Amino acid sequence: MSRFCAAIFGCDGLRLTAEEKTFFRDVQPFGFILFARNIDSADQVRALCDDLRACVGHHAPILIDQEGGRVQRIRAPMATEWLPPLEEVQKAGSNAARAMYLRYRIIAHELIALGIDADCAPMVDVARPDTHPFLRNRCYGEDPQQIIEIARAVAEGLWDGGVYPVIKHMPGHGLAVVDSHKDLPRVSVPKAELAGDFAPFKALNALPMGMTAHIVFEDMDDAPATTSPKMMQFMREEIGFDGLIMTDDIDMQALSGTVDQRAVAAIAAGCDAVLHCNGTLADRQAVAAAIGEMSEAGQRRAEAVLAARRQPVPVDIEALAEELKAF
Repeated sequence: MSRFCAAIFGCDGLRLTAEEKTFFRDVQPFGFILFARNIDSADQVRALCDDLRACVGHHAPILIDQEGGRVQRIRAPMATEWLPPLEEVQKAGSNAARAMYLRYRIIAHELIALGIDADCAPMVDVARPDTHPFLRNRCYGEDPQQIIEIARAVAEGLWDGGVYPVIKHMPGHGLAVVDSHKDLPRVSVPKAELAGDFAPFKALNALPMGMTAHIVFEDMDDAPATTSPKMMQFMREEIGFDGLIMTDDIDMQALSGTVDQRAVAAIAAGCDAVLHCNGTLADRQAVAAAIGEMSEAGQRRAEAVLAARRQPVPVDIEALAEELKAF
């Protein structure tokens, strides 16, 4: 297998342009990510997924953020409308893990029917009372052990539906009090007091893909985790994550420099792939030219992801939905 470009790219609209098709064919990104701008109807999404994979000549992972609540790219009537994750957990109480398994098993069923086979979940950031609102109600709670139990259930629900789970945001985003889409969060808490934030990532370190956090832990390094070799080493060695690590969206304003400079810094730090969600085709071209092919280790991890793909386990989705309603 030839080397993939060290990137996961978005695309502009409901169908690929001729220029996009040529670019993806020539560059060979590892995967793709879809947003609301790419969603109109079930047939249209399936056709777009087919076209994306045809460009690269392999069954490329196609990602989406389908957490529920605010972060839900596919809405009714094409998909179930969900409460924000934290509200679902609170509503289910002692049944939270089962409820979240059911929720994400249903989500997986809806995604795989459209050709989408990776969901950017579970999100295992540990919430705090002052966690920024952009993140807080997307969390599963404030207790690391409860988060671990729920996150395992989320991952299992996705896996059972044939959808890759993508754990995020490594090594922990819950202490952010600013929105990393707009600013760089900085955490001054000593490393010795962060074990609870790191624990869910350690507990789920066998998942195939993970996403970084654009956040600075000042006691560990002064660079954002996405572009910090020290933080990447921490994720690999202390958290023990040997799956494919992608950046959070490289366009987010927590990072400085041009988009291609950010991408180069992330790959140099040790990320396997740059996640480029927005911007223009020219931006994607600049990123691809700057980062080139995956490293040998990145390619190994990418091939392991492809080899880990699972087939959906047959299930009565209506029965699962009825069970979930009881919580």
